[in-house]
Amino acid sequence: MSQNRSDVIERVCVIGGGVIGSLFAGHLSQVAEVSVLTRRQEHADALNASGLRVSGRSDVHGSITASNDPAAIPPFDLGILATKAPGLEDAAATLEGHFADATMMTTLNGLGAEEIVRQHGEWPIISAVTFMSGTRHDDTHVEYILDTETWIGPYEDTPYESVEQAAALIRAAGLKVEAMRDLRPAQWSKLIFNATVNAVAALTGLPHDPRFAAEGELTDLGHLVHDLIDEGKAVAAKAGIELHDDPWEMNVHATQRGAAHYPSMLEDVEAHRPTEIDLITGALVREAERHGVDVPLHKALYRLVKAKEESWS
Repeated sequence: MSQNRSDVIERVCVIGGGVIGSLFAGHLSQVAEVSVLTRRQEHADALNASGLRVSGRSDVHGSITASNDPAAIPPFDLGILATKAPGLEDAAATLEGHFADATMMTTLNGLGAEEIVRQHGEWPIISAVTFMSGTRHDDTHVEYILDTETWIGPYEDTPYESVEQAAALIRAAGLKVEAMRDLRPAQWSKLIFNATVNAVAALTGLPHDPRFAAEGELTDLGHLVHDLIDEGKAVAAKAGIELHDDPWEMNVHATQRGAAHYPSMLEDVEAHRPTEIDLITGALVREAERHGVDVPLHKALYRLVKAKEESWS
């Protein structure tokens, strides 16, 4: 994947074995050699013994090489960072000094993941945002629920050809993907969508369902959601970003899919885990301040979610 390597991606390492990491690893194991760098050794032991099963929208069972020690991971061409935001710094630090010939692809929500990875190595970096979702049943089984696209693009001076090669591999594995020369319009569309939907779900305890788009009554939640999205769109406009998709239309479309979706931040709050609020809503608030845009609703949600995290300790 790097400029001095073969153009063919034969070996992939997924860093992080949660839902998204498992969806990538399970599918890619059908078309490439796949390793998984886990946080827990018992997770690695289970993958090595039983492989990785994906059910639901797909039915695959792949052989995986796994370890919680980067020194035990074989060399790879493409690394997919699929941790949650609170674990990204530790994961990137674990990679430091290893796999110099690899290209790294970030898949985290929000803004700023690439900068964190860059602090720990000079790898070429591909930026990505994904709308895939699923349910983790155990260390070796994930259910694929929402089979939507992953958008990928170059970061800094990473050649676009590397992006196209990664997209081709992901597509060959049976996943939906779109390569873009400039990911920022798509990244910002999802940033605004996530900063709104995740924070509202985390604070209300509601899954993402038609209530997020309802505007018929004065008390309907859709009014707040719409106002939050409008704040985010104002920041994007001031930043010179022409959005790939309208976040309000994304919200409405998602609520019409049928079954309610549990945003990851709601799951984190219910489990009293640190959330991704800093890279999502926090990133939007920081961009608003940088561009002189007032976003009182997003500031309120950001502070409330941070206060909720503090309440657990």
